[in-house]
Amino acid sequence: MTGHEGTHMLGRLSTTDNGRLSLRYERRLAHRPEKVWRALTESDQMRAWGFPAIVDFDPTPGAKLRFDMTPEAKERFEIPEDADTITEGEVTLAEPPKLLEYTWGAEILRWELTSDGDGGCHLVFTNIFDDRDGAAAMGAAWHACLEVVEAYLEDRPVDWSVWDRAEELTREYEGGVN
Repeated sequence: MTGHEGTHMLGRLSTTDNGRLSLRYERRLAHRPEKVWRALTESDQMRAWGFPAIVDFDPTPGAKLRFDMTPEAKERFEIPEDADTITEGEVTLAEPPKLLEYTWGAEILRWELTSDGDGGCHLVFTNIFDDRDGAAAMGAAWHACLEVVEAYLEDRPVDWSVWDRAEELTREYEGGVN
């Protein structure tokens, strides 16, 4: 290992009933749902753990969201720094600190937090999308992001590149659609 945890099971990539792709991750986190909720909804915390877009988050059902790719994401995808990468979304469900679902363009992101009774929580993250060709890269990227979320919550330094980790994990996600 290169300083990241890497011990979590891969996300489960499957096809939904309507032909979209569903990428589902489950993690046990040693933090109360309230703390994890803040990491998932407060803009400064989202930036700290590397959410791939800058977003001013309003976790209220019906709230409109505006996403702009981070400079790091633009660089990684070789998008000119001054390119317009703004996309929109909407909060569809919000039950703090248990359930958050929103759209990001055509994608759906759903975060479910359940207290485990021991001061931690069980996180289920599901991403629904259509890009079959990009599924392995998407799976690997979210997997790497979740490793950073956990390190951020644990106050552990991340001395590795989330992008390099995603590339490393892509091989494990290739061909994984059920």
